Amino acid sequence: MHAPRPSYRGRLAPSPTGLLHLGHARTFWLAAQRAGESGGELLLRNDDLDRDRCRPEFVDAMREDLAWLGLRWSEPMISQSARLPAHRAALERLHAAGLIFPCTRSRRDVLEAAGAPHEGGADDEPLYPPVFRPSAGWPLPNLGDIITANWRFRVPDGEEIAFTDARLGRQAAVAGRDFGDFLVWRRDGTPSYQLACAADDADFGITEVVRGEDLVRSTFRQLLLFRALGAPPPAYFHASLLRDERGTRLAKRHDALSLRALRAAGRTPSELIAGFAVDPT
Repeated sequence: MHAPRPSYRGRLAPSPTGLLHLGHARTFWLAAQRAGESGGELLLRNDDLDRDRCRPEFVDAMREDLAWLGLRWSEPMISQSARLPAHRAALERLHAAGLIFPCTRSRRDVLEAAGAPHEGGADDEPLYPPVFRPSAGWPLPNLGDIITANWRFRVPDGEEIAFTDARLGRQAAVAGRDFGDFLVWRRDGTPSYQLACAADDADFGITEVVRGEDLVRSTFRQLLLFRALGAPPPAYFHASLLRDERGTRLAKRHDALSLRALRAAGRTPSELIAGFAVDPT
């Protein structure tokens, strides 16, 4: 049962794998601004599903840094690691509808397959070769109490998936050409970013997602998941990315531009926010 939609509900969704940097701060500030202008509320979601990289000290740091920046959200904070039963329930709905299949191919198998370029750059999933996909009439095995295989969502080949972004305008991609069958559950027992994000946004009635423009391609995948789960999708605002002096987008390795380092250097929230209103593009 999905939560009734408020007039506006946004969310901040940092991942505690490092310190927040200036690029995160700008995107989260934009999310807070859009929620405030709409008279809505803002949730804080702790995207802590990466067991190898997430650290409790980064959770504490992100809360402190966001509060220092002047952002406010509705308590309590939501941790994705506490929502695994809800994510599993979403997976079971996809399984019951016959929309997913188990995959024993490694990432290297996919990368080395002919015609399997990266969909959206080195950080994105490689395009899954259709030849690796089981036929439509293939009997679907049970999920099992303990999942030991990767599971992928079978995209509707040739269908155009489109949405209108509040900043970028109309965005469209063709399933099977611009993005392929994508991971929804990993053999280590954790949901993929795509499934966890869509399930959480649906369950908490998020009406608009504000995030970086590097995630536009993920939006097409998540729109398919919203449809499959019978949930209305949120609206989207994909913010431009901040880059360093060499034109490389900011990442958590940019320690000198972390909010913690900037604060230690004497920068104030008002100084940082003064630069956020300027779109770098």
